[in-house]
Amino acid sequence: MKAVDPSAGALSDLTLVEAADAVATGAVTSVALTEAALDAFETWNPSINAAIWLDREGALETAAALDAKRAAGAPLGPLHGVPFAHKDMYYQAGKLSTCGSNIRANFRPDVTATVIDRLHAAGSITLGGLNMAEFAQNPTGHNTHYGDCHNPWKRDYCTGGSSSGSGAAVSARCVTVALGSDTGGSIRLPAGICGVTGIKATQGRVSRYGVMPLSHSCDNVGPLARTARDCARVLTVIAGPDPMDPTALADPPPDYEAALTGDIRGLRIGVPTNYFFDGVDDEVQAAFEAAMAVMKDLGAQIVPVELPLMAAISTYGSVVSRCESVTIHGEWLRTRPQDYSVHVGSRNYPGAAIPASYYLEALNRRGPILKAFAGEVFGKVDVFAAPTIRSKVPTLDATRMETGQPENIDAFGAVSLNTRPANYLGLPSISAPCGFDRDGLPVGMLIHGRPLGEARILRVADAYQRVTDWHTRRPRLPDLGT
Repeated sequence: MKAVDPSAGALSDLTLVEAADAVATGAVTSVALTEAALDAFETWNPSINAAIWLDREGALETAAALDAKRAAGAPLGPLHGVPFAHKDMYYQAGKLSTCGSNIRANFRPDVTATVIDRLHAAGSITLGGLNMAEFAQNPTGHNTHYGDCHNPWKRDYCTGGSSSGSGAAVSARCVTVALGSDTGGSIRLPAGICGVTGIKATQGRVSRYGVMPLSHSCDNVGPLARTARDCARVLTVIAGPDPMDPTALADPPPDYEAALTGDIRGLRIGVPTNYFFDGVDDEVQAAFEAAMAVMKDLGAQIVPVELPLMAAISTYGSVVSRCESVTIHGEWLRTRPQDYSVHVGSRNYPGAAIPASYYLEALNRRGPILKAFAGEVFGKVDVFAAPTIRSKVPTLDATRMETGQPENIDAFGAVSLNTRPANYLGLPSISAPCGFDRDGLPVGMLIHGRPLGEARILRVADAYQRVTDWHTRRPRLPDLGT
């Protein structure tokens, strides 16, 4: 393990794995890590608006207790003493959970999400709730009620959404890890746009108990972190069966971190010949092709592959998410319409007009489409890759829906074109940074796997990160020019 510089700035640069190892060896205390994280929020939050609320007193109290536990020689969990913060839709009994909304501005649940319990049992600390799109319903990071989240690399640009605060907080080195949620790309979009790593596992791999839903058939829980190894450690902790969530898969997960061998020789990486590169920006294309060249140098085979049924996947995925969202929000839409932003209201009301037969058709076709897709694609390749978004990172103004301008609506909708298919199919998918455009904004790369293939896509991303440094780069501190 490398020597640890105890200064606050250096502590903030540690990855999750480095931070946990440093606490375990006594090289640094949990209190020092927590103070550094809280100080980083104090520095960054005025300009990026990543956090809705922070519990400084409670976090430091927990950190001191974890330090005392280590000093007493007690067994330590794999996340012992490391501060996290999470998208503000993860319930913690008695604590605020706004869901980025006006409707739940003062909501304090009486239950705690299974994933939060598991993270705490592994030794992590929760600092607070992070900004997000209202009820997790946009891909850009806009929020009418709590203010837009801003990209740490350039403040006028999108963070990606709906886990906007999670992407911004990890990118700005406020925390090493933040949970997000992903119904159409809401972990992977802010990961790609903010220059960090984020994974959506196979549908049902991680319990969703105690997490505000958007679409029961497409919602996923997962981490945004600095590295694939960080994601692997967190996913190993939070994945697995849960009696509180009947949709959680029954089989226990493997040790994802143990799967990170760095060896991808002979692995077949598919590059789609259709859909994912339609209208792709030249700079995004160049960064992606450079990433594939690295994979080839590592011994992987790059294989062109045509993806079947993409039109059906896109259409059915939209039907499912819209119908399930309006079902969840139906009563509030009838009784509190004024408390929704223009975008969220306008997104939900049309869902009520979709015939039930269309919704049931979309659900019934899901299994056969997945079977056909997986059989055709994963019979030829082991994983397939694509840019996280097809364009360069857009500005907040260019994707502001309230303007009603057609070009804004088009730019807004285009952000999640490449991430949505994995949600309808239920496939695992990870976004990792693979470059920067000429404006200094990140470019992300998606790696998709077959069902229950999280270990493989993590291994690919980790192998890439062992020989590249995109994931190590950090945005400049606000106002200091450093």
